[in-house]
Amino acid sequence: MASQLKSLFWMLLIFLLLSNLQQHCNAVGDPQVPCLYVFGESLSDDGNNNNRLTLTKANYLPYGVDFPKGPTGRFSNGRNMLDVLAQNLGFDEYIPPFATARGEEILRGVNYASGSAGIRNETGRIYGDIISMDMQLKNYQITLSQINKTLGNRNMSTAEYLSKCIFSVAIGTNDYIANYLFPQFYTTSRIYTPQQYAVVLNQQLSQQLETLYKSGARKFALFGLTALGNIPFERSACGSGSSGSACVDNINNATQLFNVGLKSLVAQLNTNLTNATFIFINASGIESSPPIASKVANVSCCETLLNLICVPSGKICRNRTNYKYWDGVHPTDAVYAVYGERAYQAQSPSDVYPFDVNQLTQV
Repeated sequence: MASQLKSLFWMLLIFLLLSNLQQHCNAVGDPQVPCLYVFGESLSDDGNNNNRLTLTKANYLPYGVDFPKGPTGRFSNGRNMLDVLAQNLGFDEYIPPFATARGEEILRGVNYASGSAGIRNETGRIYGDIISMDMQLKNYQITLSQINKTLGNRNMSTAEYLSKCIFSVAIGTNDYIANYLFPQFYTTSRIYTPQQYAVVLNQQLSQQLETLYKSGARKFALFGLTALGNIPFERSACGSGSSGSACVDNINNATQLFNVGLKSLVAQLNTNLTNATFIFINASGIESSPPIASKVANVSCCETLLNLICVPSGKICRNRTNYKYWDGVHPTDAVYAVYGERAYQAQSPSDVYPFDVNQLTQV
């Protein structure tokens, strides 16, 4: 018996040492993949809009109040969703925005995301000079030429290198809240039914993803939309009472059509594109379960302008970890953390399809 206990003790000790060693390796910059390239909107933007002529900016307090570097352009009190994902993948530094990425740091990834950007080129233009998904793809081509030059000097294959990287795409929110649901400025809701619009969006996104594939991307993490009818901005626009509740439900039903189409697109692309792997992150499902579902959701944490963005140097709530929304649209750091962590390692089979980012790294 004593011999068995001794063997068990040493096995446990070895296991703990190996676990600590793996955590240490990740902490000092040994990520599971060599690079992470990020495309999308404000849920992922980490500073690309800072110097552009747009109202969609977050480079002022109280944005970044809990972030070590202060306001950086992240639409959060702290980190955003892709910051958390990058940390879970083992990156020791955040992925730099395209606006400032230089030199060899582009080899570990670049963030192209832009607040108010959409799949459609006209989306978000009411807020100024933002970077649509098509423009983000053009910016990626600039990066790609730099990568080709850098790796060519090392006699390395760009295609082989990029095939190991993860390409994150989280976009579509603004195609609703800054396009389809904004009939004062856009005609899409008069042209398309919600079902037709979801199909059109996914068809255009499919073409954009195939452009990335042709440029060397092979591992894709696609984020679905959250329940946009629940964000303070849309709740305020819908109003109160039974008509307000019906308005919220209609928005959520419309965005869910997009999610259903996106999940189906993942299956289609996995079948049609050789050596490519796509996964779907079910953001709305993650949102509707604990701990996010138990957080304060009827008001924003920061004082907002038009229930949209934080008032510069405005009032903020104290117990920020208890709040779902930081401003009128974006989550708090605590909620971003849940999305990023469950995208990386699913806690429920419904969180992802067909598997999570952790498994994607092993493909």
